[in-house]
Amino acid sequence: MKIKPLFLSLAMAGMCSQAMASAIDQNSYANLDDVITTHLNLDLDIDFADKQLEGFVEHTLQWQNAKSTKLVLDTRDLDINKVMYQTANGNWHKASFNLANRDNVKGSKLTITFKSQAEKVRIYYNSRPEASGLQWLTPEQTASKTHPFMYSQSQAIHARSWIPVQDTPAMRVTYSARIHTPEDVRAVMSADNKDALYKDGDYHFNMPQAISPYLIAIGAGNLEFKAMSKQTGIFAEPTILDASVAEFNDTQAMIDKTNAMYGEYAWGRYDLLMLPPSFPFGGMENPRLSFITPTVVAGDKSLVNLIAHELAHSWSGNLVTNATWEDLWLNEGFTSYVENRIMEEVFGRDRAVMEQALDAAGLRAQLKTIDAPDTRLNLKLNGRDPDDAFSSVPYTKGQLFLIYLEEKYGRDKFDDFVKTYFNEFAFKSLTTAQFVTYIKANLIEKYPGVVSMDKVNEWIFEPGLPSDAPNPTSDAFDKVDAATQAWLKGDTTAAQLPTANWTVHEWLHFLNNLPRDLSIEKMTELDGEFNLTQSTNAERAFAWYMLAVGNGYQPIYPALDKHLSGIGRRKLIVPLYKALITHGKKDWAQSVYLKARPGYHPLAQGTIDALFE
Repeated sequence: MKIKPLFLSLAMAGMCSQAMASAIDQNSYANLDDVITTHLNLDLDIDFADKQLEGFVEHTLQWQNAKSTKLVLDTRDLDINKVMYQTANGNWHKASFNLANRDNVKGSKLTITFKSQAEKVRIYYNSRPEASGLQWLTPEQTASKTHPFMYSQSQAIHARSWIPVQDTPAMRVTYSARIHTPEDVRAVMSADNKDALYKDGDYHFNMPQAISPYLIAIGAGNLEFKAMSKQTGIFAEPTILDASVAEFNDTQAMIDKTNAMYGEYAWGRYDLLMLPPSFPFGGMENPRLSFITPTVVAGDKSLVNLIAHELAHSWSGNLVTNATWEDLWLNEGFTSYVENRIMEEVFGRDRAVMEQALDAAGLRAQLKTIDAPDTRLNLKLNGRDPDDAFSSVPYTKGQLFLIYLEEKYGRDKFDDFVKTYFNEFAFKSLTTAQFVTYIKANLIEKYPGVVSMDKVNEWIFEPGLPSDAPNPTSDAFDKVDAATQAWLKGDTTAAQLPTANWTVHEWLHFLNNLPRDLSIEKMTELDGEFNLTQSTNAERAFAWYMLAVGNGYQPIYPALDKHLSGIGRRKLIVPLYKALITHGKKDWAQSVYLKARPGYHPLAQGTIDALFE
């Protein structure tokens, strides 16, 4: 079923900005019931010396309440210099505004008052060096060592730290931008990047489809571009560009397969921006330009499921969006499901099932460490920062719920449901309650007697996993387990383990399932045979270090110091800091962290700072 005509007409018309404005987002001050921004225009200078963005943002307003003359925006650590507004006659006037005291989670409420309803408002401001959504890197902290680098990370509620905006996924805006940089620095955004192909320090961008503010993104540095296909390409520092292109040149095949399953890609191009190692996440699904960690450039395409995940967000997340961060599973559960389907189509069923099994095992382990209320899909934040409730629950429990439905209804019927769902809510934001209403009418009641609404509600609103949740298993992992047991019993040596053709997934299963009290002799044998301490695959190195820290295996520490100092991806460093503290290495961990901290993103700094309090 082709869906591009509907997608584009909704996006261009901005209809979706109004449709879901009533969603209540406890993490935003925005008065959406009174007024909605339909378009943003940014004009910003990137000041590397003072580590700030400076300029203005212009909001085009659509009033919902005929009596209101106030616009309330979210900000965090912004200096507001002046506010001007334009009325229907085209004249500009000075507006009064009040910037409230800072709330530790939500930031500072910016209230702008007009004498009459404004058509546009222009806010002149600058960000501060401590902006939670920006990272500023010196040339020495980059791969090329020649130019500074800056990039944004707006999800979940960090767009407000570099743009005064209605920072809630319940609303959507189109945007345009003019970005000024030093002449030898290239800027890119989550928008049409045609102008970024010409490096001149003055860049113009346009995003014609309506997106939620957390998807507005910017990056700038010593970036070059190389096309991979008719629709895809990579922006990266020269030192990593060719390796990235070789690693991710299956991206076009992923797009083509997803088009066939779920309807045509709605965003034009799909490019990747390779970020410095300090990026705190694996990837960020900024539309038209996913931001990607270099830790997945393994040289053997073993970690490209991350690209499939960010691409899948082009349907689930960017196209159909959670209305609040308590509904995050609607983004991440669907995306994890679609990601795995992409991997199956491009790389085969065996690999897809191995990835399912690894993720499910990781979830079951994490469920033991999370407070029960936070194991529900429909999360309750209760005033917390969404970042503080981050876990694998919305990702993998959400994915298992959808696998459960696929198994019950059959793939053909369930694929039709998912395609229709993407079509129905294209360029809209929805809540879990709206999803429950939709699935009841379009799946549960359409095919009666298969799955009950009680079961749906158990998956979504109850903690933990249902007793009949899928538990993916892999024949390849069964063989790994058999070989592992033989080695643990002493029947074989490490050299006799059948690792020659193991994928990274089999290695991860092997390492993650070894006894947590493995003897030093066994650890030494493994390391001597496979040189695990010096592994160049970031995921495999992480699994080995976690095992070694728990078992007191001392030879890892020089390499572990390099690992913790060299990357900032939270998934690959935060659990290690926690393990080091738990196992009596707090002083060593703190000494490494004090050295590494300046190179970490503010989000990683905040998480790890709390561990040492």
